[in-house]
Amino acid sequence: MRELEAELNAPEIWKDQEKANKLSGELRSIRSRVKPYLEAEKNFVSLAELAGIVDEDDAGSIKSLEEEAGNILAEMEKVEFKCLLGAEEDSCDAILSVNAGAGGTESCDWASMLFRMYLRWAEDHEMSVELIDQLPGEEAGLKNATLIVKGELAYGNLKSEAGVHRLVRISPFDSNKRRHTSFASVDVVPDIEKAAEVDIDEGDLRIDTYRSSGAGGQHVNVTDSAVRITHIPTGIVVQCQKERSQHKNKATAMKLLKARLYDMKRREEEEKLLKSRGTKKKIEWGSQIRSYVLHPYKMVKDHRTDHETSGAEKVLDGDLDGFIEAYLKASASN
Repeated sequence: MRELEAELNAPEIWKDQEKANKLSGELRSIRSRVKPYLEAEKNFVSLAELAGIVDEDDAGSIKSLEEEAGNILAEMEKVEFKCLLGAEEDSCDAILSVNAGAGGTESCDWASMLFRMYLRWAEDHEMSVELIDQLPGEEAGLKNATLIVKGELAYGNLKSEAGVHRLVRISPFDSNKRRHTSFASVDVVPDIEKAAEVDIDEGDLRIDTYRSSGAGGQHVNVTDSAVRITHIPTGIVVQCQKERSQHKNKATAMKLLKARLYDMKRREEEEKLLKSRGTKKKIEWGSQIRSYVLHPYKMVKDHRTDHETSGAEKVLDGDLDGFIEAYLKASASN
């Protein structure tokens, strides 16, 4: 940390703004772990000194010490949790996409519920959100939506959400009030600087333009400013309609494509490394990861970690930290 501080204090470092910003980000990430630890350590030393002079018969003081010890333990658990997010990409912003599964209106409504859940989570953690693209369902909800969540350890936390999410409930769209099961997929990749270095052959791309549309199918403008790019070799499709400028939307779509290609390559290399070591990753990406049951009982359960809660409404309102922490701890132990 001191080396980084010294490097950032050197006047010449700011001549390279990109490098300076990168080092500043690294320093903030390290401080976010070290500062709480040093504070907890200081409080522990003070508590130990007090414990040495407190009268054993002073019930009030003993209770106060026990409460303070509990507070210090809680702070240390937070520090431990942050230490699970030490990979380079964990400190990046997160590019998150929600896609409705088969099932028409039901799945589109479920996708919009998930979309709202992540917006509320980001809001609760004081993170900003940039909407890149969204396609409304024909009757309700969303067919798909992509956003960038910007904030401290955004990707490190949200990477736990990648996979298929399942909803069981009484359908508000079924006049017979029958129970329905809906699916939606969530994809999360880091908005990492290295992704900009990915080389893409223009011949591997199919670029389509179309009119940007808002909620209810209303056109944002009358020009074909929205851009959809298909990477033919991998089948990856990205699109952007947030700007009125086709050029700007194409640039953003290319940024998304490079991030997805970089992440695909990173995961492939990780799998090869695990295979060479004779190990297998138990917490897998892409499979059904979580079920949200609203009828006949209320429960949300993560199938990778077995973490569950009966507070389904709170989870859908953005209370995801318990699931995120359980996933990260399980991943670290594998």
